Amino acid sequence: MKSEGLRFPEAYAAVRAVRPEARMNAGFARQLELYEAMGCRVDATSGLYKCYRLQRLAQEHPELQDLPQEVFAIDPTNTCPASNNEALYRCRKCRRSLFRSSSILTHAEGSGPAAFAHKRIKDSAQRHNDGQDKCTSYFIEPVQWMEPALLGMMEGQLLCPKCTLKLGSFNWHGEQCSCGRWVTPAFQIHKSRVDGIQALPVGGFQTVKT
Repeated sequence: MKSEGLRFPEAYAAVRAVRPEARMNAGFARQLELYEAMGCRVDATSGLYKCYRLQRLAQEHPELQDLPQEVFAIDPTNTCPASNNEALYRCRKCRRSLFRSSSILTHAEGSGPAAFAHKRIKDSAQRHNDGQDKCTSYFIEPVQWMEPALLGMMEGQLLCPKCTLKLGSFNWHGEQCSCGRWVTPAFQIHKSRVDGIQALPVGGFQTVKT
């Protein structure tokens, strides 16, 4: 795939053309699809890689105890200020720093209102979303301050570690974004509960548009 510039299906077909009995298990196929999506390199900072790692973690540690520390992003209160190209998100109530933009795990936009047909949404404003951002939450990787809430729990609330404001929720089996897309596992922070700021070259800050 890397040396010949082949996509996964093409590379697999080339192998089977030489050895027709060649087979691979679904797990390895998923890894190669991920490898292709990351440009045929292993990028531990990629959101795709982080999502895959979290999914594997839920499978390998069903009891959700003794989670590897490398799974958790560093608490921004324990690190240096964010760089100029990275935003910092803080609790809207007490201003406690919660996560950086590098921890946000993006996802493909879902099918919108059609994905919620089973909920019989009747409010036209909710169906059409008033032209606002279809995703009303950030889905992020776990951050160190979440660890006490996550250990041994399959799902629950995410509270600000300083003022206990409800920020969102988590579910290792996944949650549905307001855009309709299912995200698994899900660590969801409501955009209305946080403010984003970004450092300016002159040493000031600007608010990030959410």
